[in-house]
Amino acid sequence: MTRAKGPTYRVAFRRRAEKKTNYSKRLALVKSGLPRMVVRKSNRYVLAQFVEFRPEGDRTICTIHGKLLAKRFNWPSKRNSWSAYLVGLYAGKEAAKKGVKEFVLDIGMRTPSNGSILFAALQGAVDAGLTTKYDEKKVPSSKLANPPEAIKAQFNEIKAKILSGEG
Repeated sequence: MTRAKGPTYRVAFRRRAEKKTNYSKRLALVKSGLPRMVVRKSNRYVLAQFVEFRPEGDRTICTIHGKLLAKRFNWPSKRNSWSAYLVGLYAGKEAAKKGVKEFVLDIGMRTPSNGSILFAALQGAVDAGLTTKYDEKKVPSSKLANPPEAIKAQFNEIKAKILSGEG
């Protein structure tokens, strides 16, 4: 198969060709004028960032990574709903300290599905005192309210520490 060529051939942006950025979704988020809560999950960790748009380039307000929970609070799990909730809660608290009151969720190229880890992080940020528009059905609230007995005490202890500002 030959490559397309000719005067009318238009090369896609590099990040679009790599399937890393959906520019129409990004434009809609940027047009809101609010900071974005960028939530990403890898095979091992959850990451939450608050980012604001600037013409010269996006500015990161704060970043919280799943590794930070393990370091600061000795939290064993790295990538599940409870970890995502704590990452979102911690990121929300840090962003609130820096003046963020309202945000929009940016899940990137992920498909939004009910009860996913991405929405657990969103719920954490909302519980930290920030506001956003979201569908209650997407958040795994019943799961977050009842962590397994093995981690329940530690989860509630870390949540209390983050909310009190000890983190």
